Amino acid sequence: MTSVQVEQHDRTPGEGGTGEGDGEGYHRALGARQIQMIAIGGAIGTGLFLGAGKAISKAGPSLILAYAIAGLVIFFIMRALGELLMYRPVSGSFSDYAREFLGPFWGYATGWTYWLFWVVTGITEVTAAAKYMSYWTNDGFPQWAYALIFTVILYAANLISVKLFGELEFWFSMVKVTAIVGMILICAGILTIGFSDAAATASVSNLWNDRGFFPNGIGETLMTLQIVMFAFLAVELVGVTAGESKDPAKTLPKAINTVPWRIAVFYVGALIMIMSVIPWSNFKAGESPFVLAFEKMGLGVGAAIVNFVVLTAALSSCNSGMYSTGRMLRDLALNGQGPKFFTRLTKNGTPLVGTTFSAALMLVGVWINYVAPGKAFDYVVSFATISGMWAWIMILVCQIRYRSKADRGELPQSPFRAPGAPWTSWFALFFIGMVIVMMGVDKDSRVSLYCAPLWGLILGVSYLVLKSRNPSGAAFNKVVRTPAVVGAGADEGDGGDATPKAPKSS
Repeated sequence: MTSVQVEQHDRTPGEGGTGEGDGEGYHRALGARQIQMIAIGGAIGTGLFLGAGKAISKAGPSLILAYAIAGLVIFFIMRALGELLMYRPVSGSFSDYAREFLGPFWGYATGWTYWLFWVVTGITEVTAAAKYMSYWTNDGFPQWAYALIFTVILYAANLISVKLFGELEFWFSMVKVTAIVGMILICAGILTIGFSDAAATASVSNLWNDRGFFPNGIGETLMTLQIVMFAFLAVELVGVTAGESKDPAKTLPKAINTVPWRIAVFYVGALIMIMSVIPWSNFKAGESPFVLAFEKMGLGVGAAIVNFVVLTAALSSCNSGMYSTGRMLRDLALNGQGPKFFTRLTKNGTPLVGTTFSAALMLVGVWINYVAPGKAFDYVVSFATISGMWAWIMILVCQIRYRSKADRGELPQSPFRAPGAPWTSWFALFFIGMVIVMMGVDKDSRVSLYCAPLWGLILGVSYLVLKSRNPSGAAFNKVVRTPAVVGAGADEGDGGDATPKAPKSS
């Protein structure tokens, strides 16, 4: 077995977490199939099932092209992350790399921003789940009450062991994957055999017959990019699982390399089939295109099944959010950039305090659903997009810095190098920048850009206050990391040598 070396944090006395684990105190209990399905499931959530309705109404069939191009960018981001993970796998992931390659403040800002992203995303997902429930109750039960119930249930689920969490996410993801594949097969059957009420109008020509492939112009397609990118948020969650993966040298690269076919099947393939069977002009904002497609086909039972699946998707994504927020808070605390009580683990290796704190803030979603149930999803989706993309920006910048150092011989090369880097990373950064510009043009999403500087100001002031209290602390001074490349530098069965090798001469 190859050696896996992980940066050792100073553990707080009395921390829980024994057994098979790493220096961070977590249990390495997530197996290959669980990591795979967490990676797949993280990319299938409300952005596809709910947000796609609004995007289709704006861009029409050209949304397929938007998803394909954005998917390529996501693959570049994930390969950049993979290169960093194989260099040094830690649960802190993005914030830890930002801390190493850019400085303490950037690690601080990235950790807290990614934590905020998942809190906001949790609110989004709970909002979507509450909205899906109205399919059966017809608004007979208040939407805010569903949001409260789901938040409490998911919080309780996150107090179990990470192994059980991985098992639950495996089956949640299986439900989502099975549903999408089933929907694609049914649509294919309608197009070829011609059954159901939609057979009379079902045709691949629906993709260009109604005012062409770009019915509302290229400009409207560009304006949907923030919705498209929101759909892909959470694919980077696999990086947070690095500290709890049984064999990161094998499982993480394999999970990352599945990104292209996941996007091709679950996004591009699904949208091609749906808009071939149901003309794009039938879809509108606020409605799931999957549920509407089955209703138009005359398959009422199928629509109920799909509604249950998308409900599962939303709850699964929120569950993953609670998982990641607790780990991110603990990483910040271990590095002296968060309250020490966040470092505490239960005997099962779960960060109870951090998860509890995050879940409490997610209750804001209940309040949003109470005061504005019709607009709750739109209010939070744009801010979730800008805060989530910050993690992608940090991944790309850190990978560029790491590759530069590795090429100069200052750090060991990662065994999982990103193809085409650093040019692919620069292209991805340019694309993200374009999306941010489009968000500034769109009046509905512009509010997130107003919130971003305010959040940055809060981070800057809080960092300076903390640093003034402990100016010589390691948390506020750049520390040289001990490189730990996965699968390199150790014989089978050897514990590995943590001493960095001397750089090669240029």
